[in-house]
Amino acid sequence: MTLLSVRNLRAYYQTEAYGISRTVQAVDGISFDLFPNEIYGVAGESSCGKTTLIKVISGNIKHPLKVLEGSVIYNFNGYQVDMLQISEDELRRNVRWKQISYVMQGSMSVLNPVRKVIKTFEDIVRTHEGITDKKKFLEQTRAHINRLGLPTDVLNAYPHQLSGGMRQRVAIALATVFQPALIIADEPTTALDVVVQRGVLHMIKDIQAMSKNTVLLVTHDMAVHANVTDRMMIMYAGRIAEEAPTESIFNAPLHPYTQHLINSLPMIGEKTTRTSLGGSPPNLANPPGGCRFHPRCPHVMDECRTVVPDLVTVKERHRVACHLFKEDSV
Repeated sequence: MTLLSVRNLRAYYQTEAYGISRTVQAVDGISFDLFPNEIYGVAGESSCGKTTLIKVISGNIKHPLKVLEGSVIYNFNGYQVDMLQISEDELRRNVRWKQISYVMQGSMSVLNPVRKVIKTFEDIVRTHEGITDKKKFLEQTRAHINRLGLPTDVLNAYPHQLSGGMRQRVAIALATVFQPALIIADEPTTALDVVVQRGVLHMIKDIQAMSKNTVLLVTHDMAVHANVTDRMMIMYAGRIAEEAPTESIFNAPLHPYTQHLINSLPMIGEKTTRTSLGGSPPNLANPPGGCRFHPRCPHVMDECRTVVPDLVTVKERHRVACHLFKEDSV
């Protein structure tokens, strides 16, 4: 069963000021599926469209972001949701936090600096479900915190009294208080040292294993994807470059951009010099024609400059958008 089906999604930022119109093609023709009980990764350079994709599939579509085309359909155990047609009231009452939760980049974006952590839990539960028995709410919150391996005393602390890693763990606990079907984690380890990162990632994996839900993990850190995700998508300039099981991505990357990302990872004990990829990501207000990677691609051909490559399946569960590959060519 498919949890989320995205088809031909085009989401652009459209602005007009002083008579000048500007369109940024942040998400341009993306199609993919999410399945229950998996950790799915989205990788790519900054400004490749990752955050815009998250906004659309979570229903956070606000001006100047507009969806021009496509569909975003969820199936929550028979409760089907069209994310592009749902009303704001139904989204708040039945979907947000109960079916889809969001771990933001930077815990202080979630936690109120002048309210204790328990008050933030109280705000979220009261908003989405209501609190009729305060004692029962406190007992359930403490049990939830303990189940995730956090000390109960964090509930009585202010955010500034907690370390960055502990605040991020609290943010994850907030996101899972209703055991949602989908947890979207947007760069959850940014600004954390590597030891704390490891703890946060283990917490995410443990929660997913315990609840059997789906995690959409968005990060540019390929090492994180290698250690955490089951499948992953590589985005470049608003489009999917490659999608496959994570093991296939790292063992046999097909797209030249994916190969660059894998080859850029440092190896312990290695002393050779790594060659960087020339150029820079394109301006999505004026992207190049054809394959958007062609100005930087070492294998560029004439058709790459004019023809947009189809995203084709070249072997089981492995899709790539590159003129070097055709359907079932590998």
